[in-house]
Amino acid sequence: MKAKLNFKGLTQNILIAACMLIISSCGQSSKEKESADFKLVIEKTNNGVKMQSIKGASWVNLSFSLNMEQTQAVDEWGMTELGKVSSDKDSNLADFLFTVKITDNRIVLKGIEGTAWSDLSFSLPENGKQAFDQFGMTELE
Repeated sequence: MKAKLNFKGLTQNILIAACMLIISSCGQSSKEKESADFKLVIEKTNNGVKMQSIKGASWVNLSFSLNMEQTQAVDEWGMTELGKVSSDKDSNLADFLFTVKITDNRIVLKGIEGTAWSDLSFSLPENGKQAFDQFGMTELE
């Protein structure tokens, strides 16, 4: 008696695994687009903040005055207003939007677009610096 090989089950398992792999890679690509690749350094000054873009923004240095509890929106193009966000997109830049607020000795960042974080809050003394990226706080270089 000859043994018959059953390829039907094997073929079905291979097709299911291939479909799962394709779906998983598609999900990863869309997640990567949500979290744009940028790195910034923020410094608290006596009347606001200074920011430096290490990568991902069109600006290199950005500084602005902030009173307590005042909020400023920032995107890859610089200072902006939440209702007037630029529709210009550049594939060489990260696509991000967040707000900056100073409360007492804390910097409060609220991620709106292109960040994996929704809120970052940390203490920063005057002239103190902190680096952050699309994933959160990171080391200064």
